Amino acid sequence: MTHLNFLATCPKGLNALLAEEIAQLGALEVSETVTGVRFSAPLAVAYRTCLWSRFANRVLLELAVVAADRADDVYAAAKAIPWHEHLSAKETLAVDFSGQSETIRNTHFGALKVKDGIVDALRERGLGRPSVDARAPDVRIHVRLHRGKTTFSLDLSGDSLHRRGYRLDSGKAPLRENLAAAVVARAGWPAVLASGGSFLDPMCGSGTLLIEAALMALDRAPGLERSRWGFSRWGGHKPAQWQAILAEAQSRALHDLPQGIEIRGYDGDAGAVRRATENASRMGLERVVRVRHKALADLTRPSHQPMPFGLLVTNPPWGERIGEKTSLPYLYRQLGSRWDQEFRGWTAALLTSDLTLGRAVGLRSHKQYKLHNGPLELNLLLFDLSADNVWRDASAKPVVQTPVSTAQPAEAEAPSALSEGAIMVANRLRKNLRRLKPWLKRDQVTCFRLYDADMPEYAAAVDLYDGRAHVAEYAPPKGVDPDAATRRLQELMQAVEAVCPPPAGERIALKRRQRQRGLAQYEKTDDIGERIEVVEGRARLLVNLHDYLDTGLFLDHRPLRLRIAEEAAGKRFLNLFCYTGTATIHAALGGASASTSVDLSNTYVRWMRANLALNGLSDRQHRVERADVMAWLRQSEQLFDLILLDPPSFSNSSSTESDFDVQRDHPQLLELAMARLAPGGVLYFSNNRRRFVLDEQVEARWQCEQISAATLPPDFARRPDIHHCWRLTQLS
Repeated sequence: MTHLNFLATCPKGLNALLAEEIAQLGALEVSETVTGVRFSAPLAVAYRTCLWSRFANRVLLELAVVAADRADDVYAAAKAIPWHEHLSAKETLAVDFSGQSETIRNTHFGALKVKDGIVDALRERGLGRPSVDARAPDVRIHVRLHRGKTTFSLDLSGDSLHRRGYRLDSGKAPLRENLAAAVVARAGWPAVLASGGSFLDPMCGSGTLLIEAALMALDRAPGLERSRWGFSRWGGHKPAQWQAILAEAQSRALHDLPQGIEIRGYDGDAGAVRRATENASRMGLERVVRVRHKALADLTRPSHQPMPFGLLVTNPPWGERIGEKTSLPYLYRQLGSRWDQEFRGWTAALLTSDLTLGRAVGLRSHKQYKLHNGPLELNLLLFDLSADNVWRDASAKPVVQTPVSTAQPAEAEAPSALSEGAIMVANRLRKNLRRLKPWLKRDQVTCFRLYDADMPEYAAAVDLYDGRAHVAEYAPPKGVDPDAATRRLQELMQAVEAVCPPPAGERIALKRRQRQRGLAQYEKTDDIGERIEVVEGRARLLVNLHDYLDTGLFLDHRPLRLRIAEEAAGKRFLNLFCYTGTATIHAALGGASASTSVDLSNTYVRWMRANLALNGLSDRQHRVERADVMAWLRQSEQLFDLILLDPPSFSNSSSTESDFDVQRDHPQLLELAMARLAPGGVLYFSNNRRRFVLDEQVEARWQCEQISAATLPPDFARRPDIHHCWRLTQLS
């Protein structure tokens, strides 16, 4: 039996897997190289490698290795090969050349010299001149010039073997199929499958990991659906032998998974779910690979049948092509949290280019592999989700997680050291807390206003965010003695610390509240850089109590956000002046089919992306755009079923053509926004201008329902003018 020499190429890091695979297919003298795996075997083994390899890019048949690096010598070496045994003038030809020397300065020139040698060799035998087809040739020749030697090989695979044929639209950040297969294999899927476990990808994208797992589970050769091969028109091809190998692979392929085993994928992006479904269908796997639209925050272990163990594998955004580097740690932490809460007893694998993101998962990885996707180095982290691998929230920065709880501060007795004024304020705080407790418990509210200048001389607002106090002092009138104002603020802070003591090592956030104009509300007041996670309804939201005048969550708009969550199912949502995107998070978790959020501030656009990531929501389905709202509305042609318009009272950003005043400009703003409202849609218009009056032409133009009182929460009962809100629809 004739043994030939071959080189199977593969991405860096897959060499060991490929060598083991080729040895199992019957190859001899298998050795790993920088570019792949060399092996000696009969032609039948090369055929099997083309058909069955899950990890190779190409299978090259070595024709000759010659000591030649000068252009004329390379030409002569090419001409000396008996090309008439490999192709005729009827076949098209292409030459791929790599390497350089003193006389071969570029690959195009090297390929030209080899092509000339091949053509001249055939013409001298009277066989005519083959045509060149660089894109889809019948026969492709690979030539490598390295350290004075030139290697001539024939490509048996044709197109790269990683292209299985099922992926037409791979999305923004495609993972090559052979790399995906390596991830699935390294994650331990064959062993999990043999033990009866299932496979789940919670962020499946276009479904590549799912499909590769399915092909393994069904014992289906990756090349079974391929119709074109590099050896099909090669002179040394043995059709009968190939057909026998192909028939054997077809007979081995299963159509259904073993009883009780499932392959499932989820994604928060409806477009990705559609692509994954279509890709699986092209491979005839629609009954095997089940894909559903589900946000990461909603990820749970399937409950329709017992699934005590299985394998979770996912390839989240890396921040190289998609995703925001600043928001991705929140996404990864959410992933680790869901794994820990829902999949104890399973194993998991995570692919990322950034080990910092891997650590943000908050679980201990017991094994790591290095892989490459083109020039990008990747890390495959394996996790054992057993009981002793307790979620440790390794991403303490930039996020501090606060346990979800409805518990409120204990009503401690005021220390005797408090002044008489501080005792009065402390008593008022405890009184307010007792009054609000039934509502807080019933509605599971953990972020609320506890005090709002109830005692006019102590002019400040006190808000609690999951037990952490945030104090905003109102600037005292000019006639108030500054020393007295300072003393009262100190007494108020003493009272707050007595009733709502901060966690160990933290201090109570304190800010001075005054009328803000322009971008002052966006400017930093501190640089602690700490965001804490709080809960509102189903939404997890990030707030910063220290660094900005506003915390990232306007508490008085809570009822409006919850209303939007109830109305958003299946609707297209538009959030104008979106701030940190809290209303969009509610709409998305409420089932909005898609959303667009617009704001001019880079700070808040990044903040919103972090909120999306924290809730496991796709920023492709829920798009964030940094733009001037008025300019964006003028150029947009999209229609939305539900719109929130919550502009600032005033803005004079240098990024806009003119300043904005909500009282003066709201008719024009509403005209533009209502033009984007789909028939039957609803627009909510809200603002915090104290003496705001809705223009009469607005009330005449559209159906306007004043809902300010209905959107005022109990903790703002003392401030009925905190905001104004209308529900607008087209006149019937």
